[in-house]
Amino acid sequence: MTGVFLAGLRFQAVILRRSPAELMALLSTPLFTLAFAAIVVHAGALDLTPYAIVGPTVIAVWTMALNVSGDIVDSERHNGTFEPSLATPASLIVLVLGRITTVTLVSLLSLLESALIVRLAFGIAVHIAHPSLFAITIFLTAAAMAGTATAFSAIFVLARSARTFQNSLSYPIYLLSGAMIPPALLPGWLRPATRVVFLSWSTGLMRDALRAAPAPDVPGRLAVIAVLGVLGYVAGLWLLSSVLRRMRAAGTVGYA
Repeated sequence: MTGVFLAGLRFQAVILRRSPAELMALLSTPLFTLAFAAIVVHAGALDLTPYAIVGPTVIAVWTMALNVSGDIVDSERHNGTFEPSLATPASLIVLVLGRITTVTLVSLLSLLESALIVRLAFGIAVHIAHPSLFAITIFLTAAAMAGTATAFSAIFVLARSARTFQNSLSYPIYLLSGAMIPPALLPGWLRPATRVVFLSWSTGLMRDALRAAPAPDVPGRLAVIAVLGVLGYVAGLWLLSSVLRRMRAAGTVGYA
């Protein structure tokens, strides 16, 4: 299992190196950062700078994970390698998880991009007031994202075109994750939905880690990210296993 996972990591790294288009989210991160930071600076609300840094990072991480979870299926079908992949002894689920993990780790570079843009464009230095909290939050977020994207890949296997689902899932998650605005500013009927999106907890903790003030209820919030990540991973394993088993039985592996 470990060998398959590492093979997925290496394979996706090669794809990213040879296909720069896969890194498009990293190219858009500076633009999002400039827009968010300009609003904060011109409003004179420099205490909201963490929003201008964390927001674009969350957008990039979600975009890249969502895209690769769908493109794995679409590209394999297009190349005619999806059926042979299922016929090998190696677990396709573990391979998919490895590939998604690579993309998630690479997408975290957007955090450095955002901090650098804020520094160069507006002269605002970014200090991590609580480095341990920040590191733990980043780790749990990356793990939860890999598990959640694996769950989505099961849905994409059933779709004739994963792109439709990718486009539909982008902006609702941007909103519910608090990447653009704090969940507390959303309509009351919509706020409960943010509690089941692990990114809303991640964004809050990352912003708190950048502030000097003590972060409230750290253990509980970290636990929520971990639990939601595990649930996403378990759901992904179960969904993808069930879908692939049904497709094998029905002889519909090559199409939805």
